[in-house]
Amino acid sequence: MSRRTITASPGALPDALLWAVLAVPGALADLTGVNAPRPWWQSAAGAAVLAVAVAASRARPVLALALAAGLGLATSPSLFTLSYGPALSVLAYLLGRRSAAARPALYAFPAVAAAGTLLVLARDVDPVVEWLVLTGTLLFGAVFPWLAGRYRRQARELVAAGWSRAAQLEREQEIVADRARLRERTRIAQDMHDSLGHELSLIALRAGALQVAPGLDAAHRAAAAELREAAASATDRLRDIIGVLRDAGPAAPAPLTPPDDSLRALVDRAAASGLPVRARLSRGTALPPLVERAAYRVVQEALTNAAKHAPGAEVSVTVTSGAGETSVTVVTGPGPGPAAASPAPGGGTGLLGLRERVALAGGEFTAGPSGDDGGFEVSARLPHEPGLGPAPRPPMAGGSGQPAGLAQAHRTARRRFAVPFALAAAAGAVFVAAAFGWYAYVKGHSVLKPADYAALDVGAPYADVAPFLPDRQVADPPADRAPVGPPAGAECRYYRASGELFVSVDHFRLCFRDGHLVAKSRIPRAGASGAVEQEEKEWPR
Repeated sequence: MSRRTITASPGALPDALLWAVLAVPGALADLTGVNAPRPWWQSAAGAAVLAVAVAASRARPVLALALAAGLGLATSPSLFTLSYGPALSVLAYLLGRRSAAARPALYAFPAVAAAGTLLVLARDVDPVVEWLVLTGTLLFGAVFPWLAGRYRRQARELVAAGWSRAAQLEREQEIVADRARLRERTRIAQDMHDSLGHELSLIALRAGALQVAPGLDAAHRAAAAELREAAASATDRLRDIIGVLRDAGPAAPAPLTPPDDSLRALVDRAAASGLPVRARLSRGTALPPLVERAAYRVVQEALTNAAKHAPGAEVSVTVTSGAGETSVTVVTGPGPGPAAASPAPGGGTGLLGLRERVALAGGEFTAGPSGDDGGFEVSARLPHEPGLGPAPRPPMAGGSGQPAGLAQAHRTARRRFAVPFALAAAAGAVFVAAAFGWYAYVKGHSVLKPADYAALDVGAPYADVAPFLPDRQVADPPADRAPVGPPAGAECRYYRASGELFVSVDHFRLCFRDGHLVAKSRIPRAGASGAVEQEEKEWPR
């Protein structure tokens, strides 16, 4: 018997949790009596429609928004409802996040506004207030969340493109560093050719002289000839190997300094050219050829950079040799004038080449600002018996495996993304606080105290009733819950019986005709059970 494995969709669990969260406000509104009483099947149908909307929000986010808006309009033509308002906002946000095109949303929002306007006009209430509530709910409860979702989507796309560009730049930087290392290795190979080729040539020359020396027997002459041929052959092989290591590009110009130039001669030439340089060099210490050439290159590159980037600045060169290692330090002071702030163009590959040369010599190399005065320091530690050091790579940030520049770009982008949303949240909090204050003011100034209501006599003139009336009337009177209809030809006003907010309360209705109070009645709150005392009284003409 075969067994089939049913795999749930990756988004099934998040969608189920989202539906549960969106269905909670409607259930709480029904249980607490905030909504008008409705059959259980209507609540169940609303929850089912929300489930369909959440399921369709991934593939068809516009349909999901339309279903949530339809539930809101069915409950209240002004679209403002505690049962389905949160669902409208969340699905509008998901529409902005999941829809690449903006045109469907630009069609959906006017359609919802048009449908709500028709429902508002069909009601026997003041359409201006209802339409303003509809517009505000659609704007703040749907359009703004959609804009936030769309901004989030675009920000993620821009950030992804930025990371791709940053990674490309990092790869290009590594390529430049690799080329600098290759050039430095080629220069090292040239140094090897110059020094070893010279020594091998001397060996061959001395072997040739020994071969023709008088008084030498035939065996020794043959050995000298073999030595001369071996030295010449080694010279040829060395030339072939160095030729393979050299770049295939155009030949580099001949060096302007001899290959066996010394540090003292290098510093003296720099001072003679006008560079203010002070040198403290070790005397009488013979350095290994690789160490000597590396120290020479460090000082040469540092002096070149000082002349280019900080003309006129004082340069201090210190070379100390101890037991087993040599230290080279070149400190460039701040430039004396504005020219130091405008460095000559360069790719920075010289320091990369120095890092490679020092690493191949088994040493350590550092370069960076010195102090807070704008100076620059280059230092190298060169052991006399080096092992092959690791090839340098771009510095990594915190062991994360990402280049330091890319990690910094990540942090900067996150800050720039968080600040606008923090400002938007603060603005939203201010708006909510202002709206709540206005709501509390309107509701609090439309309360008729029960004691004042009881003191009003049917038949009293309006002048005697007016001192007891609050400043405002109820803008959305619950006329449908009144025990009886208003008297014929009377103008009725509605007032709240309590100052409680966000809950349904009892209302008082006062009806006036010909300048007299002709009827008063108490309207029960939504969901009130039991009999309500009929307080309406007619004033006979």
